[in-house]
Amino acid sequence: MAIEITTISDSQFADLLERGEGHFLDFKAKEVSPAKLTKALSAFANADGGELFIGVLNSGSPPKRWSGFASAEAANSHIQTFEQFFPLGTHFKYQFLRSERYSGLLLHCEILKTPDIRPASDGIFYLRRGAQSLPQTAEEQISRLRFNKGITSYEDHIVKVDVEEVTNSKSILEFMLANIPTAEPLPWLKKQQLIVEEDRPTVAAVLLYSDEPQAALPKAGIKIYRYQTSGSGTRDTLVGNPLSIEGNLYALVAKAVQTTIDLVEKLSVVGTAGLEKISYPRESIHEVITNAVLHRDYSLNDDIHIRIYDNRIEVQSPGVLPAHVTVENILEERFARNQRTVRLINKYEDPPNKDVGEGLNTAFEAMRKLKFRDPIIEQLEGSVRVTLRHEKLASPEESICDYLKSNSEINNSKAREITFIGSENSVKRIFNKMLKSKIIERIPDRPQAKTGYRKGSNFRA
Repeated sequence: MAIEITTISDSQFADLLERGEGHFLDFKAKEVSPAKLTKALSAFANADGGELFIGVLNSGSPPKRWSGFASAEAANSHIQTFEQFFPLGTHFKYQFLRSERYSGLLLHCEILKTPDIRPASDGIFYLRRGAQSLPQTAEEQISRLRFNKGITSYEDHIVKVDVEEVTNSKSILEFMLANIPTAEPLPWLKKQQLIVEEDRPTVAAVLLYSDEPQAALPKAGIKIYRYQTSGSGTRDTLVGNPLSIEGNLYALVAKAVQTTIDLVEKLSVVGTAGLEKISYPRESIHEVITNAVLHRDYSLNDDIHIRIYDNRIEVQSPGVLPAHVTVENILEERFARNQRTVRLINKYEDPPNKDVGEGLNTAFEAMRKLKFRDPIIEQLEGSVRVTLRHEKLASPEESICDYLKSNSEINNSKAREITFIGSENSVKRIFNKMLKSKIIERIPDRPQAKTGYRKGSNFRA
C-alpha cells in the first residue's frame, strides 16, 4: 500500500525546526540505524507518544537541515523497523513529507502512547524525558513503567499490618452489614483477593476497609488549601493551615467533597450587584475528587492536593495517566489503574462512582449546564491536575462573533457546538436576533439545508 505524501511549505518546515527537539518531538538523520531508531520508538511509546521526523539534520540553516530520502523506496528499512516494532499495525501512523524547494522526502512518524511497555531491539526499555530517550534498566524503573501503564497496580501489593485491621474494623463491619449481610469479613475479603499470602491485607484492602488507612499508608490522604488570590498560590496568600483529610476511601471522598464545598461557599466576588457568592456545580466537585481518589497512583509517596483559589479549584493527584489514556482522549477512553478498588467501592449502597467510567464526563456536563468554561485537564511531571474555573462562557452571540473573526462563515451545527446549546431552534432564534441587528447576514444563493451566515454590516471585530 502506497504511503501518503504531503507537501509542506518552507514556513511549516521552519516552524517545525523552531519547535526543536523535546518531550514530544525528535529529529533523526536518514542514516539512523534501525537499532537506534527502536530506542526512540520505545521511549515515545513508553511515555506519552510523540513525533519522529527522519531526514532532518540537527544543525544548520533550514535548507541544510532538510536531508530527505531520494525516494520512498529508500526508506524501506526504516518503514520495516516501524512495522516490526508495531506488528499489529496500531499505535503509530506515518507519511512522507516533500517540499517544493528542497529535494528528497522526510519520513514523519507519529507514535501513540501504548497500553503496554515496549523494549528497543537491544532488549532495553527506554523512556522519553525532555529531549532524551533514557534507558530504564533498574528494577524500580521498570516497575514504575508498569505502574504507569497500569500493567500492574500497587493496589495488589501486600501491606505489613495485622489482618484484623481490615477484618475487624468498624469500616468493614458497617460495609458488610449494609451491603453483604450474609457474609463474614475474612472469607469475603479472601474471595475478593484483598487478603492474600499468609493472611496479609493488600493496599486495596487497607484503603477500602481500614479505619485509619493513613497509619499504614501515610500519603494516601488529601490536603486542602485555600489561597486568597486568583494568581499563583504562595505562603503569603495561604489562608490558615492546609486541612488534612483522612479515612477509608468512601469516607475520604465524602469528607473532601463537603470540606471543599464549605470552603467555596465562603467565597465572594464583586459582581454587578455588589458582592456575590461563588458557586460551582456540586457534581463537578464530587466527580473530580472521586476520580482523583480512585485513579491516583498509590505507589507514589504524595497526597492528593486540592487548592481553592478565588477563581478556580485545582485537584492534583499523584501518577501520570495510565495505559493509552491521554489528556486528549480521556473523556472517551476507559482504563482503571486501580480496578479492584473501583469495582468494590461501587458496591456501597450510595457509591461515589455511581456511573463507573463517566466521572469526568459528568463533571464537564455539570459545568456546561451552568455555562461555565470546561475543566482543564493537564498531565504534569508525575501527576494529573484538573482545574474547575469559575469563568462563565461568553454569551452565545459573543461566541458566534468570536468564531467569525477567524472563520468566513458559521452554520447552526457549528454554533451549537461552540455555545454548548443543544437546541437547533434556540440557535435559530439567536441567529434571527443577530440578523435583525445586521451583526450577521445569511449567505445568499444557498439551499436551506446548507444555510450559512457571515459577518454583517454592523459586525464589530
